[in-house]
Amino acid sequence: MLKGLDPLLSPELLSTLRAMGHGDEIAIVDGNYPGLEHARRLIRLDGHGVIRVLDAVLSVLPIDDFVEQAIFRATVKADRDKLDPVHEEMIDCCARHEPNRDVVPLIGPDFYGRVRAAHAIIQTSEPRLYGNIILRKGVIYPKKTGDHASPKGEADPFDY
Repeated sequence: MLKGLDPLLSPELLSTLRAMGHGDEIAIVDGNYPGLEHARRLIRLDGHGVIRVLDAVLSVLPIDDFVEQAIFRATVKADRDKLDPVHEEMIDCCARHEPNRDVVPLIGPDFYGRVRAAHAIIQTSEPRLYGNIILRKGVIYPKKTGDHASPKGEADPFDY
């Protein structure tokens, strides 16, 4: 256990999130998703739902603000506009962490292709169908000179 970190963030998951670079994507998928088949790296978080995992991941993962779209959700079949309760909960969770970002619906083949290319997949036990989301990692900006006290007015490149 660590201070300030959600205990759901396992050592393997924290290591994966830390190893991701700017622009890398991670998918959080439901219990029915073919995670083992589609994953370059698979992290299992059995016993947890997608919203709980999404909330934990968003508590530490910066979302890419260099691109217009950085959060993507699965759709119910080919209906981009249909929102199941799991999608509404995803949108609400993302809005708490990233209030200026939209959650973009991606239809099946587009979504699956993007998951297969993702840095990693987190497989949950979410029982609801289409409970899948992709997050694109952003950057953490260093503080600017003058934002903190450092010797001789120099910015510490490792001060976030």
